[in-house]
Amino acid sequence: MARFCPLFSGSSGNSFYIGSGESGILIDVGRSARQTVKMLESCNISPGAIQGIFVTHEHTDHVKGLRVFAEKHCIPVYSSAGTLQALEDNGTVSAKMTCRVLEAEGIECGGMLIRPFPISHDCAEGFGFKINTSDDRKVAFATDLGYISEQVQKELETSDLVVLESNHDVGMLQNGPYPYYLKRRILSDVGHLSNEVCSQMLPHLAATGVTRFVLAHLSGENNTPDLAYQTSLCSLKMAGLSQQMDFELEVARKENLTGKILLF
Repeated sequence: MARFCPLFSGSSGNSFYIGSGESGILIDVGRSARQTVKMLESCNISPGAIQGIFVTHEHTDHVKGLRVFAEKHCIPVYSSAGTLQALEDNGTVSAKMTCRVLEAEGIECGGMLIRPFPISHDCAEGFGFKINTSDDRKVAFATDLGYISEQVQKELETSDLVVLESNHDVGMLQNGPYPYYLKRRILSDVGHLSNEVCSQMLPHLAATGVTRFVLAHLSGENNTPDLAYQTSLCSLKMAGLSQQMDFELEVARKENLTGKILLF
C-alpha cells in the first residue's frame, strides 16, 4: 500500500513524501535539511528511503534545504531544464549534487513512475507531477498554479489521489495588508490558486473517479485550514457527494506535527 505524507506545506516551506515504507521520493525540500530529517523521522520515514528529489520550481519555499539535504544523503535531483538552470544560477545546486532533467516520459524511481507536466507560475519552468505507484495507484501533484490548464485537468482526472493548491481566500487577500503588486501577482494566471477555484474543480474530479483530495500550499496570511477545508467540502456536498462515502478530504498543514500518513 502506497503512502503519502505531507511534511511541510505553505509559504514557509513545502515538502512531501510519496512511496512505501522502504523507499520513495520527496517532492521539494522547502525547509532546512535538519528540519526535513527531523520531520521524516517523526513520520517514521528514514532519510535513507529517499531515492530521488523532484523539484517543482526554484522558489525558496520549495528548495531552501535542497542542496544540503541532497549532498548529505547523496540523493539525485530531478526537475525541468529551466528549473535546474535557475537553481544553478542562484547557487542552490553544487558540483557535488547529481541533477538530471526530467523528460516528458518520466523516470522510474523508488519503485514508481514519475512523470512531469507543465504548470502556470511565475518561475523558470514549473512542473507538477503524476506518480504511478508499484501497486498501480495514481497520484497527481499540482501546486503553485495560476490556473488549471486543460493538461493539468487531464492529469488530475486520471488519479486516485489529488494534491491541489488551495492557496488563498480572495476576500482575505483583497482586503489584507499585501501591497497591490503582490495581490495582482497572486491573482494572476501565473500566481496561485484560490479556495474558490480549487473547490469548483473537486466535484468534477470526484465524478471522474478521484476519491482522495489533499488541499495544499495554503497561505499563512490570506487563508486558514478550516476556511480552505469548508470551501471545498461545501462544493462537494452541493454536488450531492458525501464525505467518507464518495470522497476523503484532507488539508496539508504548515507542519505535520502529528506524523500523519495517508495510505491509499
